Amino acid sequence: MEWDVQIEEHLHVSHHANRRANRLAGETSPYLLQHAHNPVDWYPWGPEALARAKAEDRPIFLSIGYSACHWCHVMERESFEDPDIAALMNEHFINVKVDREERPDLDQIYMSAVQAMTGHGGWPMSVFLTPDLQPFFGGTYFPPTDARGMAGFPRVLLGVHRAWLERRPEILSSAAGMTEQLRAMESLAPGKPGGLTFGHIDAAARKLLEHFDARHGGFGDAPKFPHPMDLRLLLRQHARTGDNRALQAVRLTLDKMARGGIYDHLGGGFARYSTDDRWLVPHFEKMLYDNALLATTYVEAYQLTGDMEYAHVATETLYYVLGRMTDPAGGFYSTEDADSEGVEGKYYVWTLAEVLEILGPERGKTFAEVYDVTESGNWEHRNILNLPRPLSEIATQHNLNELSLFSTLAQDRAKLLAVRDRRVPPAKDTKILTSWNGLMIAAMAVAGRAIIFPKFVEAASRAAGFLLDNLRGEDGRLLHTYKDGVARLNGYLDDYANLIDGLTRLYEATGEPRWIVAAIELSDVMIAEFADESQGGFHYTGKSHEALLTRPKDHFDNATPSGNAMAATALLRLAALTGREDLHRTGRRALDAVQVVIETVPAASGQSLIALDFDLSPVQELAIVAPDDDPEMVGAMKAVYRPFLPHVVVAPATASQATTLAGQVPLLKDRPARDGKLTTYVCERFACKEPVIGLAGLTGALAGLSGTPPAGPADAPSR
Repeated sequence: MEWDVQIEEHLHVSHHANRRANRLAGETSPYLLQHAHNPVDWYPWGPEALARAKAEDRPIFLSIGYSACHWCHVMERESFEDPDIAALMNEHFINVKVDREERPDLDQIYMSAVQAMTGHGGWPMSVFLTPDLQPFFGGTYFPPTDARGMAGFPRVLLGVHRAWLERRPEILSSAAGMTEQLRAMESLAPGKPGGLTFGHIDAAARKLLEHFDARHGGFGDAPKFPHPMDLRLLLRQHARTGDNRALQAVRLTLDKMARGGIYDHLGGGFARYSTDDRWLVPHFEKMLYDNALLATTYVEAYQLTGDMEYAHVATETLYYVLGRMTDPAGGFYSTEDADSEGVEGKYYVWTLAEVLEILGPERGKTFAEVYDVTESGNWEHRNILNLPRPLSEIATQHNLNELSLFSTLAQDRAKLLAVRDRRVPPAKDTKILTSWNGLMIAAMAVAGRAIIFPKFVEAASRAAGFLLDNLRGEDGRLLHTYKDGVARLNGYLDDYANLIDGLTRLYEATGEPRWIVAAIELSDVMIAEFADESQGGFHYTGKSHEALLTRPKDHFDNATPSGNAMAATALLRLAALTGREDLHRTGRRALDAVQVVIETVPAASGQSLIALDFDLSPVQELAIVAPDDDPEMVGAMKAVYRPFLPHVVVAPATASQATTLAGQVPLLKDRPARDGKLTTYVCERFACKEPVIGLAGLTGALAGLSGTPPAGPADAPSR
């Protein structure tokens, strides 16, 4: 909707610049606190703001963003800190500021509205609502004055205000129509029970490969996002069908990302996305969920191919999380900002002179050649470190030993990192989100076993314990966010689904009973709170949640897997471990409920298709039982996690644990450690073959399972 209005050349609005803290000062969200001293009379979302809008019959201006959002900071500096613009906002609107990471339910609802109105979305999101919370006009970033074909924010504010006064019936009709459209989006045509087949996975893989960038890797054009769920789906497609195109697409993408500027070559970890098509220039913010999902993808690629470079990237990424994104109590932080000292990327980029000064002329010259550091720079007259050529090629060109070059560069990277650590770092959002922590718990647990880093498994255990101790109420329900000693906000679907999956993976990696017991308990709560009994699948908000404009459903993967897909993933895996048919039935119904999404938008269905691949495949259940303190259990876990076995679940236990857990994990019932030795029971749908004894017996049994990698580890680093 566009308002055809005139705006004065100069604003003549009386105002009083008030730099005292506004209502956001009492919040814990770093994003909201960033706006606590704006002259805007901000409210957090809540009864006070909504009641005032109704009482004064004023529209609501709803601004949604997050702490690491670059353009959110820009709009704050340009508009929300401007006294004249703030006066317009305060005079004509009830202004509400929301952290999308705290309130993804509101973000989903109103982002859908903005996308329907404008054809695009993003953050900051700016949307105008009636006092009944119905959206009638919106957009994303607005400049402070008319620029680049966009109306200036003052023009927008005055236009909406005048329309509210002069064209109220039209606005209310438009808002009601948009609300009905949003509610209709929540219903999908039901799929046929059992209608999903491997053919849907094959079709999705073909579609992904049609959009694959064979030169730079990834899918589509700039800006380019990593798509970890799609990459993991293609790994499974290769393992199941032998499709080498699928594997080649994954390998090229992972190689290019790990060598590009989107990867932090000094500190580890991945930025949010690349602004170009060759992974050079990142949007520098780092998100916990991206690094969890990408670490998992690199681990799986290592398991499938044996390429140690993938293990190396995953290890560096998770060490970054341990070093910079982990709370002393065990939970994982949310984000690091793109900006430092108000400048995007300043913390990460280098000049050639800096590199030569730190490393010396000879080693500095070599480092500059390897990492694309030049006098003119590769981005805004500075340099983003990246690897345009493999180390093997440079070593050959200069007649150098590749391993020696790799070692020298590692020392040089450490020197540069030490200097970088003295710079002003990007702001960090230290709130702990249950959903994102669930993803990282799974990544740490699997990586710790696959790459044999016990520290990662320990970190997963500490985080899981922190969440269960601090973000689960006495009624068994989860809370969404924790900051400054306060846990708050009802948990959403992905809080439950991601944490259940993380706990299940952690149990499989450790055999610790607490994790599987908690996963089962949370699954029962999730089904009771979120399941749609009539259509199948899950609502995004629980029955106990506040009433909103709609009760959204999360059908589509975005930067994170959809809540519905993760619920299916978690329930199907848990069902395979516990034998509970009710969990399997509910998980499969969640996939059947999104059949139309899988068929029409496979690129947004990667996690649903991963769950479908698991459900359609013959799942092998391994019960590994050993005498207490048997050292062979360590070797058994190494053997199980080294290959890529996407259709295997593992129930490890000591003999005493097996007895204790037999009620929750029937796979362990009547499964003794025979003759006092490590014993493995290989089962399918709980029908077990003759058990194998000892580590050698387990290794032989694993060789017969599908998905075992064809090759061993690479001999040398490839970077």
